[in-house]
Amino acid sequence: MRSITKLDLQYAHRFYGFKGEAQYLHGHTGILTIEVEDSVNEGVNMVFPCGEIQKTAWEVLKNFDHSLILREDDPLLPAILKVYEETGLKNGTPQNQMKGEAFKTELATAYPDSRLVVTKETMTVEGMIKIVYSLLKDKLNIVKLTFTSGVNVASAEFETKNNIDRCPLCGIAMNENGICSKCGYKH
Repeated sequence: MRSITKLDLQYAHRFYGFKGEAQYLHGHTGILTIEVEDSVNEGVNMVFPCGEIQKTAWEVLKNFDHSLILREDDPLLPAILKVYEETGLKNGTPQNQMKGEAFKTELATAYPDSRLVVTKETMTVEGMIKIVYSLLKDKLNIVKLTFTSGVNVASAEFETKNNIDRCPLCGIAMNENGICSKCGYKH
């Protein structure tokens, strides 16, 4: 059975080197749908609480919300960083409250203080799915991701490999010590 949840992401990007409208810097509202599969947890009668899927995903994905996403070879990147440095935005401001932990993967690097994500490939809907899966595959039993951005939609299905130990009282993943971080239940 599956639990399904959605997250909204506001971001700006461009397709560097693309011949068409998307070569210009522009913004989107993206909707990410995450489908998690497992057996129904008898204690709470659900696969995984949707609110907890959102919380787990949001810890990483909030770096994409209200951010600029550019490819690493985009000539706009040094110019943006120069402006951020000159205007005091590069190292963050007190108003920059919506930021996650910085991350660096093979596909993307997040600079939360600058509200910037630098990607290896052009940030298309397909590219976003690859990045999201790489960030969340060890945290959730993801079987399907769908990302919608404007009129563009991509979807990918995955085989679950994780055997995530879940709390019988609230359904969320137990930590490495066998303790539920939400309710304190211990094995």
